[in-house]
Amino acid sequence: MKKFIIAGIIPLLFACSAKNADEKKEKSEQLKEYKTELKDLKEKISKLESEVNKGSQKEIAINVNVEKLNTSKFEHFIQITGNVEADKNITIQPEASGNIISIDVKEGQYVKKGDIIAQLNFSKLQNDIDELKTQLALSKTLFDRQERLWNQKIGSEVEFLTAKSNLEAQRSRLNALESQKDLAIVRAPFDGIIDEIYQKKGEMAGPNSPLAQLVNINRVYVEGDVSETYLSAIKAGENADLDFPAINYKTTAPIYRTSNVIDPANRSFKVRVNLKNPGQIIKPNLISIIKIRDFVQNEALVVPSIIIKKDFEGNYIYIAEKQDKKMIAKKVYVSVSMTYNNLSMIESGLKLGDLIITEGFSQVVNGTIINIK
Repeated sequence: MKKFIIAGIIPLLFACSAKNADEKKEKSEQLKEYKTELKDLKEKISKLESEVNKGSQKEIAINVNVEKLNTSKFEHFIQITGNVEADKNITIQPEASGNIISIDVKEGQYVKKGDIIAQLNFSKLQNDIDELKTQLALSKTLFDRQERLWNQKIGSEVEFLTAKSNLEAQRSRLNALESQKDLAIVRAPFDGIIDEIYQKKGEMAGPNSPLAQLVNINRVYVEGDVSETYLSAIKAGENADLDFPAINYKTTAPIYRTSNVIDPANRSFKVRVNLKNPGQIIKPNLISIIKIRDFVQNEALVVPSIIIKKDFEGNYIYIAEKQDKKMIAKKVYVSVSMTYNNLSMIESGLKLGDLIITEGFSQVVNGTIINIK
């Protein structure tokens, strides 16, 4: 029974295979037919363009403006969004814990390094210091007496060393308490402006409690993320143009550094530009537009991007050419290498001295008689 079933399936498989082959052959023939039709269509279009030019435009010339193609400098820039930061922008937190007995500054006040910002209650600590000073004075007296006896060969060495050890221990403890007392006085670590005060007199302060914001923006920096595509094109030391739209301010500064690590989240690397800010008009967290040049060619064939058109064969422009004592528009296909700021750099298709139609190009076709204004 199984042999009969297999014998019945085999012809079906051959039939399907033959059918697929026929379909493939039929599609290939159809594709060849379409290509032939496309070729004929192009020839008909070209013929009609010529007939239109000879018929309707035989006596009427289209006024155009032209420019002689010369080499010029072409630059390409990338634009990224950056954020303003300040190295000297910190939140001050006391190193010791205690009740705030005074805040000696106001918001917006300029302070110098070492100026007192706030003081914590250290009365108990001061009592311990005073008590220890009394003990230290006694220990010093005992030590001096023991030292004189020891120099006179009176008394034991153990008594002398014990007195000396007590004196040194109390001195060390006093120094430690004095250091703790210094921690109760909060001072400015650098020159700057108290931008904000977070706590009030009478509140508890400590290492985990922000007390005030101190900022110095005489020098700031702008940092932005650049796609890894431009990693080899952007180098430290090259100039960058910065625009701050919110304050209507523009400036140029060299790139300070580029990061050595690619962010795996967005495949980018950081670029930092340091800025002097004498008028302090640039504020931290301000948005900046950074423009960085990634390509330049001093002698390039550059045309306005607007005159470049496109059809099914590619990009083309019209140039003016003399033919049979008349000026006509000639359609020339070009290869565009790069475009920026409404200008395009032509890689091939044009040569120096070509007359590029810059005005009236939308009113002509290949072979149109033109009149150069």
